[in-house]
Amino acid sequence: MAIATRDEGKKVNSNINVTPMVDVMLVLLIIFMVITPMLQKGVSVDLAKVNNPEQMPDADKEDALIVAVMRDGKIFFGNDQIAVDQLTNKVKDRIANRVDKRVYVRADARAKFGSVVGVVDNVRAAGVDQLGLLTEQRKATPNAPAAPAATPPAGQ
Repeated sequence: MAIATRDEGKKVNSNINVTPMVDVMLVLLIIFMVITPMLQKGVSVDLAKVNNPEQMPDADKEDALIVAVMRDGKIFFGNDQIAVDQLTNKVKDRIANRVDKRVYVRADARAKFGSVVGVVDNVRAAGVDQLGLLTEQRKATPNAPAAPAATPPAGQ
């Protein structure tokens, strides 16, 4: 009586099939590309562009208090639209039990100056310690003329 041997082990393929992994990665990439623009916190505002903005990383935190001033004069506290006269009471309520009494203002570049001043006054009246005005970095234009060099006064 002979022992029957099976040679199925010789047919085993040890190569990794990466096609399913690539499919999964492409699906994840598409999902992240679609979801990422929706993650913007607050109301969309065209911020003023400046040459030397001060970095305010605390404005991106989850619990940051942000007031947005739209170009048409609408005021948003977080995602809620409110009237200017209600802003002081809403801010007082939100900062009452907080240690960090800091509020950030996101004003549209084309918003009326008077409406931004009114928002700043109402936020200051609420007892805010620090008020941050959020801006964006101005992009350097490649065709812009260089600033003239300073020349020393004549006779020196």
